[in-house]
Amino acid sequence: MTRTSLSRFLIEQTRSHQTPAELRFLIEVVARACKMINHQVSKGALGGVLGSMGTENVQGEVQKKLDVLSNEILLEANEWGGHLAGMASEEMDNAYQIPGKYPKGSYLLVFDPLDGSSNIDVNVSVGTIFSVLRCPDRNGEEGDLGEEAFLQAGTEQVAAGYAIYGPQTMLVLTLGNGVKGFTLDSEMGSFILTHDNIRVPETTAEFAINMSNQRHWEAPVKRYVDELLQGQEGPLEKDYNMRWVAAMVADVHRILTRGGIFMYPRDAREPEKPGKLRLMYEANPMSFIIEQAGGVSTNGHQRIMDIQPESLHERVAVFLGSKDEVERITGYHSK
Repeated sequence: MTRTSLSRFLIEQTRSHQTPAELRFLIEVVARACKMINHQVSKGALGGVLGSMGTENVQGEVQKKLDVLSNEILLEANEWGGHLAGMASEEMDNAYQIPGKYPKGSYLLVFDPLDGSSNIDVNVSVGTIFSVLRCPDRNGEEGDLGEEAFLQAGTEQVAAGYAIYGPQTMLVLTLGNGVKGFTLDSEMGSFILTHDNIRVPETTAEFAINMSNQRHWEAPVKRYVDELLQGQEGPLEKDYNMRWVAAMVADVHRILTRGGIFMYPRDAREPEKPGKLRLMYEANPMSFIIEQAGGVSTNGHQRIMDIQPESLHERVAVFLGSKDEVERITGYHSK
C-alpha cells in the first residue's frame, strides 16, 4: 500500500496549482520544527527541560523551559529559508524581524510554540499552533516590519495547523480546502497522511470548559452549561459528558475526532479583557481548521475569523466545535 507523506501531499498540491511552492516550503519547514519540538518534549526530565524559566511572557504568564526552547526552534528553523517576511509569537513582545543577511519572502508566520505548557511537568498532551498570512505589499519600503502587517482578520489566513504531542504525534493542517491529519512515523521520520478528510459531527454530547471559573461567567454561559448538566431531564433532553485537558490543542483535537464544543468565555475577574485566549495565535488558526472541517467558531456574538485585530496579542472569547451547539450558545448571547 502506497503511503502519502506530508511532502508528497504538498508537492501534489503544488502540481495542481492549489498551493504555491513558497507556501509548500514553509509548511515543510514548520513540520520539521514540530518534529524537533516533539523530540525535546519526549525527553522530559531526561533532557532537563522540565520546570519554569523564572520569567514571564508578554501576557504575564510564567514561561516554562520548553516554551522558550520551542520558540527558539521555530524561529531558527524558519528565519533563513527565504519564504517569510516576518514572524510573531505568543512568547515575544514584538514581531520578529528576519535577519538582514537572509532573503525575505511573501508570507508571515504566527504561532503559539507550546500550547498547554502547564501540562508539561505532569506528562499530559501539549502542542504547537501556527497560522500563515500573506505579507502586505510594502511598496519597496525598507526597515523593520511593523506590527500592523500582522493585523489581518482570520479570513485572510492561507494556511493553519497544529501539532499535538501525545501518544501519537500528529500534524493537522488546512490549506483552505479541507482538513488533513498526518501521523508521525518515528521510524521513518516522516508525517504520513492518516486522516484524509476530517469532519466535525454537527451534533454532540460532549463539552469542554473549565468549570472552576463558573462563578465568573456571564449569564448566557451559565444558562447553557446549566442546561448541559441537567441532561435528559433538562431542555436539551440528553446527557452530556464534560472533558477538559487544559490544552487547547488537545481539546480541539478531540472535538475534530469525535465532536464536541470547546468554550473559553470571558469572565468577571478581568472585565476589561474580551477573553483569555489569543486571537492571532490560538483562536484564528483553530477557527480556520474547525470551519474547514464543517464546524463553527464564534466569540459568542460574531464569527471569530471576521474580527479585525487591533493588537498582536489581542484576546478573545472562544466557542468552537459542533455546529448545533455553537449556534445554540451564540444565540443565547444574542438574547
